[in-house]
Amino acid sequence: MEHTDLYIDGEWRQTAERFDVLNPATEEVLASVASADIADADAALDAAERAMADWASRTPRARSEILRKAWELMTARLDHFAHLITLENGKARADAMGEATYAAEFFRWFAEEAVRADGLITHAPASGARIVVQHKPAGLAVLVTPWNYPAAMGTRKIAPALAAGCGVIIKPASETPLTMLALMPLLEEAGVPKGLVNVLPSRRTGALVDHMLHDPRVRVISFTGSTGVGRKLLHSAADQVLKPAMELGGNAPCIIFDDADMDKAIEGTMLAKMRNLGEACTAANRIYVHEAVADEFTRRLTEAMSALKVGDGTDPSVDVGPLVNADTRDKVAEFVADAVAKGAKVECGGEAPEGKGFYYPPTVLSNVSEDAECVRDEIFGPVAAIQTFTDQEDVIARANDTEYGLVAYVFSEDFKRALQVCERLEYGMVGLNRGLVSDPAAPFGGVKQSGLGREGGHEGMLEFMETQYISAEW
Repeated sequence: MEHTDLYIDGEWRQTAERFDVLNPATEEVLASVASADIADADAALDAAERAMADWASRTPRARSEILRKAWELMTARLDHFAHLITLENGKARADAMGEATYAAEFFRWFAEEAVRADGLITHAPASGARIVVQHKPAGLAVLVTPWNYPAAMGTRKIAPALAAGCGVIIKPASETPLTMLALMPLLEEAGVPKGLVNVLPSRRTGALVDHMLHDPRVRVISFTGSTGVGRKLLHSAADQVLKPAMELGGNAPCIIFDDADMDKAIEGTMLAKMRNLGEACTAANRIYVHEAVADEFTRRLTEAMSALKVGDGTDPSVDVGPLVNADTRDKVAEFVADAVAKGAKVECGGEAPEGKGFYYPPTVLSNVSEDAECVRDEIFGPVAAIQTFTDQEDVIARANDTEYGLVAYVFSEDFKRALQVCERLEYGMVGLNRGLVSDPAAPFGGVKQSGLGREGGHEGMLEFMETQYISAEW
C-alpha cells in the first residue's frame, strides 16, 4: 500500500478527492487512493506526448531490452504482486500467483515481438513501382482495465503499446487500482522513461476517459470490460476515429459430448468455471452435457466443487476467496434464486454465508432452464449451470444463440467431430479438451458483441501500430 497517489510524468501526485479501496475478504479499508480529474488527465497526456517523442525513435532492440528487464524484475517479485492482488481483488493465493506469472509473461513476450514489426518490399505487377510497407507507432494510447485481473489486464496492454513505441495513460478499475500503481516503480527500475506510462485512478471514469478520447493526440483506445461500457467508448472513439481494441463480455458455452474423457472434462470445466472464482469473461457460463453422461458429470463436478475450501485468500490452504464486492455477490445470488424458481436443482452451495466478506460458495445447478437469467447473462461467480442435450446440431445452435462470441469449450475424444464443431462455433477462441485458452503468445479476443481486435500474439502489438505504404521507383 506504499503508492496510493496518481502517477504522472514519473512523479506521485496527490489530489484533494480520494476514494477507499476495500479488502473483499474483510470489508475493511485497505487504502485511500487519489482520484484523478480532467486537469490530471491533461497533465498525463502532456507527459506521455513528450516521452513518446524519444521512445518511438529508439531502436526496437532498445525497447525490447527494457521490456525484458521488466519481466525479470516482476518475475523476481511474484509473491509481492500476488499478495497485493489477493488483498484488493479477493482471489485465492494460488490463483493470484497464476495471474502474477501470467502478467509478467506479457513483458517477455512483447520484448520478443518488439523486434518483429516486419514490413514488406515488393514489386507492383501492373505499375512496376516498388511497394514499401512498414508499421509505425499509432500514437498515444488510453488503456482502461477491469477489476478482475488487476495485474494481467494492465500488462497485456502496456507491454504491446511500449513494444510498438507508444506512450500510455492507464485508468485502472476503482475496485483494484493498487496493483497497477505498485507496478510503476518496477517499470522505472527497468528503464521505462519518465512520463511514458501514467496511471490515473479515478471515481470519475466516464468523464475522464471521454475527455481523453477527444484529445487529438490520442490515437488508440484499449478497453477490457462489459459490452455496455464498450459500446459507449466506441461512440466516443468515433468522434476522433480512434483505433479501438475492445475485449468485452462473454457467455461461454462448455459442451461435453458423450465420448468425452470424463477426467479431462471435469478438470477442464473446473478450470474454465472456477479460475478467478468465475469472475472472468472467459468463464464457462452455460454447461451443456450429453444426456448419456449427464448424471456422472454432474455427480463428479459436484464432488469437485464441494471439496473446495472457502475463505480469506491470504490463507494458502484456501481454494476460493470472496467475490470482489457486494454487488457482484448479490447478483450471483439473484441468478441462483431465479434459476431455482424456474426449476433448477441445487446440487451444492447456493446460499451466501453470514458474516463479513463478499463470499459465495461454489455452486452446481442442474436442470437449468433455457429462460433462466444465468443462461442469457454472465454469471461472474462460482456457479456452474448445467443443461443437457442429445443432438449435435441442437447444441451448436444453442451455443451460438447469444450476442456474445468470446470463447467456447468443447470436450470430445472424436477429434474430427470436435474440430468440425469448433469451426461452427461463432467464437473468437475455443478450448478443445482444455479449460484454459489465455496465453500471451496467442491472439486473445472475440467476435460479435464480445469485442474488436486482439490482445497477445503478434496481433497484440499491431493494435498499437499504423501501417504505412510508400510507393517508389528505383
